[in-house]
Amino acid sequence: MTQLEKARKGLITKEMKIAAKEEGVTPEYIRRGIAKGTIVITRNAEHTTIKPLAIGLGLRTKVNANIGTSKDHMDVDLELKKLKIAVAAGADAVMDLSTGGNLAAIRKKVMKKSTVAIGTVPIYQAAVKMIEKGKAISEMTSDDIFAVIEENGRDGVDFITVHCGVTRLSVAALKSQKRILGIVSRGGSMTANWMNCNKKENPLYEEYDRLLEIAHRFDMVLSLGDGLRPGAIDDATDQAQLQELIILGQLAARARTAGVQVMIEGPGHVPLTGIETNIKLQKEICQGAPFYVLGPLPTDIAPGYDHITSAIGGAIAGAAGADFLCYVTPAEHLRLPTLADVRDGVIAARIAAHIADIAKGVNKARERDRKMSQCRKNFDWQGQVALSIDPEKTVSLLEKSKSANDEGCTMCGELCAIKLGKK
Repeated sequence: MTQLEKARKGLITKEMKIAAKEEGVTPEYIRRGIAKGTIVITRNAEHTTIKPLAIGLGLRTKVNANIGTSKDHMDVDLELKKLKIAVAAGADAVMDLSTGGNLAAIRKKVMKKSTVAIGTVPIYQAAVKMIEKGKAISEMTSDDIFAVIEENGRDGVDFITVHCGVTRLSVAALKSQKRILGIVSRGGSMTANWMNCNKKENPLYEEYDRLLEIAHRFDMVLSLGDGLRPGAIDDATDQAQLQELIILGQLAARARTAGVQVMIEGPGHVPLTGIETNIKLQKEICQGAPFYVLGPLPTDIAPGYDHITSAIGGAIAGAAGADFLCYVTPAEHLRLPTLADVRDGVIAARIAAHIADIAKGVNKARERDRKMSQCRKNFDWQGQVALSIDPEKTVSLLEKSKSANDEGCTMCGELCAIKLGKK
């Protein structure tokens, strides 16, 4: 039985107990959330070397970091270093989005080294396999796609992104739009092109029961991907995006009926005024399923600083009810991220997640800020470092004021407002 099936039978599993302890809630709270579909536990039945990760309603907002090779950069050791840095910086999960090199071998290395939940996008591997054979991606068969999905399940992948909502109906809605950027999702684009070339329906939609059987076997969470997400704020919340979301809501209900845990992926570029609306729409249409968002990015003109853009959007999305933030690095839209980019992306996303948790009233989130304020009042520098999101950077920037006997930093020295206030 899967975690969902056990939860529905009233059983509290060891995974639920571990997750409850991590979150500071009762095991019964976790069980009820899983049974209802508002919480998922991401841990493949074959991946028992990691702690189960709970994502969803009333829990701490989680952060994912993307790593992975490309055809231009196939240094697996570098990607493993990124994995290590992402986890050290506080990422709750990591997705291996490799598209260059031996993808199966890379994934296995990542799985072996990771101490957190791992996600993948299986269609990347299916597409690369076709290219390696000298064939077009459109020559893939449904068997090719499902074979890779099953391989990911056997390897212990905890959650997979599948673009099941890119269908004839949703793509037709896209064609009626005047989008600036069209489809910006790699998986979504591959799927739409396959459908167009073959004049057939998306196999992941048409053979959805086959997908559910594989996910059920490994208790692998399905992350229903937003293949038609907007890549420009002018393209946000259009007919195509909403049509896909409606389809994902229907598929989420079918997954739950089959005993398969499911979460929904959300929009990329959305203007600030549309973020809360997007979250509420998803929660309503998908019956409260955990929402996994990329960003969102509320402006298109900040290349080099999109980790900041994303943090702004992510904080608002999280406060409105998003449960899982996918980080965006300073390299977004420009190149494959470096080690420093990965770290900066994770920290920015964690800041956004914490701000969201304060707004949502998540267990003890605000208490940490209260303790930080007390440490500042007492000029407790060690306490401030320990409580900060990024202690390493805090220490590197800290300069105590010698003129004020360490009661203040070098910005104000003896004129420190807190020091003067004490007098």
